[in-house]
Amino acid sequence: MAGFLKSLVPKRFRKEGVAIPVVRLQGAIMAAGSQFRPPLNLSTAAPALEKAFAYRDAPAVAISINSPGGSPVQSRLIFQRIRELAAEKNKRVLVFVEDVAASGGYMIALAGDEIFADPTSIVGSIGVVSGGFGFPEMLKKIGVERRVYTAGTNKAILDPFQPERENEIEYLKSLQLEIHQVFIDMVKDRRGAKLADDPDLFSGLFWTGGRGVALGLVDGLSDMRSELKRRYGPKTRLELVSAPKGLFGRKAPGIGGLSGDVAERIGSAGVAAVASLAEEKALWGRFGLS
Repeated sequence: MAGFLKSLVPKRFRKEGVAIPVVRLQGAIMAAGSQFRPPLNLSTAAPALEKAFAYRDAPAVAISINSPGGSPVQSRLIFQRIRELAAEKNKRVLVFVEDVAASGGYMIALAGDEIFADPTSIVGSIGVVSGGFGFPEMLKKIGVERRVYTAGTNKAILDPFQPERENEIEYLKSLQLEIHQVFIDMVKDRRGAKLADDPDLFSGLFWTGGRGVALGLVDGLSDMRSELKRRYGPKTRLELVSAPKGLFGRKAPGIGGLSGDVAERIGSAGVAAVASLAEEKALWGRFGLS
């Protein structure tokens, strides 16, 4: 039916070439961000992904990734949604790395049937990291006593205001190892025989796109426009897909009406924004991109 309707349109008004939907997944991967800077997670990525895979005549969906990682849960959820949509709509997924697809960013990239990068892109960092700060000595200096009351002997585990305990560190490391193994299994399942036999592959190291090809983490070095036109013809159109917007534009996550103490809410949002930006800056900074 679509082909018949298209034939009724005068030739000079018809768009030639195949249209390939493009989705950009960019930023630190977090369950929640600030009201001023939405994070990359399933809820923010899903609408654009659903829209892109709904292109009836497109043979593939192109996904651009630029992320230093973040939440392993959200990374895996985005990965799963892409693979589910690819199977449901029978689309090939082509992933293109921009500056970086590391840690959770690379986990999402694994959803691609093929992964491409620039020679200077950063890929890999297949590992798990947890970070924080400890303040017990500072509390002593300023004369503050920490009081914690719990029901459950491990409820206050890894409290940053108390000295570290070896058993708590070991427990955290055991959780990291479990998550790391899930990541490793995903890489092996998706990349299979393409992977090089390198002892550092799952050590958390990261590499350039060129080295990523040699290690089997990347399929080739190319940019999106060149690769898609090479595959589908010089008249191929790249159509950027974004999340649907409301009548007056997209509503920022978490913003409600103006009832209540507005000053308090703005101040609270400002503090959350600073913390979120600091966390994101730290993630980018690991790869020299802060």
